[in-house]
Amino acid sequence: MRIVRRVCEDDGGGFAGDVHPVLARIYRARAVRSIDEVDHGLAHLHHFEALGGIGRAVDVLEAALRAQQRILVIGDYDADGATACALALRGLRLLGFDTVHYLVPNRFEFGYGLTPEIVQVAAEMDPHILITVDNGISSIAGAEAAAARGMRLIITDHHLPGTSLPRAAAIVNPNLPGDAFPSKALAGVGVMFYLLIALRARLRQTGAVAGDAARLGRLLDLVALGTVADVVPLDRNNRILVAQGLQRIRTGTACPGIDALLAVASRDPAMATASDLAFFAAPRLNAAGRLEDISLGIECLLCDDPARARRMASELDRLNRERRVIESGMAEEAVMHLENLQLGSGRDVPFGVVLYDEGWHPGVVGIVASRIKERVHRPVIAFAPEDGAALKGSARSVDGVHIRDAIEAVAARHPGLVTRFGGHAMAAGLSIERAALPRFRRAFDDEARRLLGAAPPDGVIYSDGPLQPGDIGLGLARLLRDAGPWGQGFPEPVFDGEFDVIERRIVGEKHLKLCLGLPASPQRVEAIAFNTVDRHWPDGVRRVRIAYRLDVNRFRGVESAQLVVEHLEPLTDP
Repeated sequence: MRIVRRVCEDDGGGFAGDVHPVLARIYRARAVRSIDEVDHGLAHLHHFEALGGIGRAVDVLEAALRAQQRILVIGDYDADGATACALALRGLRLLGFDTVHYLVPNRFEFGYGLTPEIVQVAAEMDPHILITVDNGISSIAGAEAAAARGMRLIITDHHLPGTSLPRAAAIVNPNLPGDAFPSKALAGVGVMFYLLIALRARLRQTGAVAGDAARLGRLLDLVALGTVADVVPLDRNNRILVAQGLQRIRTGTACPGIDALLAVASRDPAMATASDLAFFAAPRLNAAGRLEDISLGIECLLCDDPARARRMASELDRLNRERRVIESGMAEEAVMHLENLQLGSGRDVPFGVVLYDEGWHPGVVGIVASRIKERVHRPVIAFAPEDGAALKGSARSVDGVHIRDAIEAVAARHPGLVTRFGGHAMAAGLSIERAALPRFRRAFDDEARRLLGAAPPDGVIYSDGPLQPGDIGLGLARLLRDAGPWGQGFPEPVFDGEFDVIERRIVGEKHLKLCLGLPASPQRVEAIAFNTVDRHWPDGVRRVRIAYRLDVNRFRGVESAQLVVEHLEPLTDP
């Protein structure tokens, strides 16, 4: 693992004197040149009129509202899909729709998206209009099935389209070819939010909604959670959506379900950050879709009774603990498969890693792929058995490999090898036949080698450089916590430096707790290295080099500065 310091052209402009110089340095390293660029007011959002297809979708919904037609939202079984589904129901009801329901395919029975089979189930609910959220752009057959049954279809999605588009009354997707919307990074929940604000604008024009009614801003907590959970890039538009949602969570105006998800994870909503949503709320919401049915998560987000929401969140927490046990076992097996793959090939780890185990859970392979990707720093696809002779895979990628396009390239070069696929630059899903696994493994490795060149990327941690002893404290830690939201594409600040080891001990059996001394300073600071032990360290370690985040540690109501270690190298005296 290498520590690489970010390039920062310190031109001295764009930031007033009241901006901390460390924060100004961090902003410049993320291509922010003015304090105005981190103004998270809603007025700075891109206008909905730039989003293609949104006018046609509003036409359909406006007519449906006049006729009070029945609407059925077709969701997805991850956190983005769950929040988008809850947002659609809450938002449409705020705008006056009386009959709005939802249906989410169970991943183990129906698979992903608007399939003909799920259309058949939907038909039993007799809707006039189907609205997909976070899916639908690849549902060619499902769209035809809906049309054959007389249902009008509005697709809201953000996934990349294939060569053909489904037949629909309207498609709203910023990633359609030629779409003029400036941000291509909207999550599925973000696309649905834009449709709601466009519909509200129309209804205000016609007088169907009073000017100050239907306050959709109250739903931005859902938008924030789904956006962060889907790990889409936090460009300025998404940072505004997330910051506004976090503001509502912190001020106690979030839906009871989000408060409950944070509470069962022992996180204080009043101090919530994007990381809290990503690493505590989202996994508990996702657990239902991974192991059972995401409907429990959606019901939690739709619930207005805090006590009932807390009970559902507790059940989601139980499922998440179960998921962690399954994931831990699968990750250990994945490492063994990886070692066998190296031995069998007679060479190093493949550039494109493909793993499979007959006993793996199909709902957890995405997490396993992510864990192995972090270990080997290469694109990874993990497969589990699906139905009959099929395998279902989940892919995670690294810089330099657009994973959805890489799978598409494999499918184009080897017709019939991939039966179904879809996804983003960094994550994708696919299905293949079991007998095709060896051929797919070779084809994917070849494609990864073509994209990565002569050598795969090393593990790299990007650092914002060192901090002076006077900056390592609670004041800057609080400032950085509130200066985000940080996330994909706008990474949380990481610093590096060498420290004296004053004390070290293992806590919780697998975490390393350190008391560190700052160079040329009497100051001491606490640090924690999660999932790290010191049993393998050589004797005589008195210094360490670390890459770390400066964090606010809260314990029994008292806040203190703490270094959260991202990478650690023990140093010995020469």
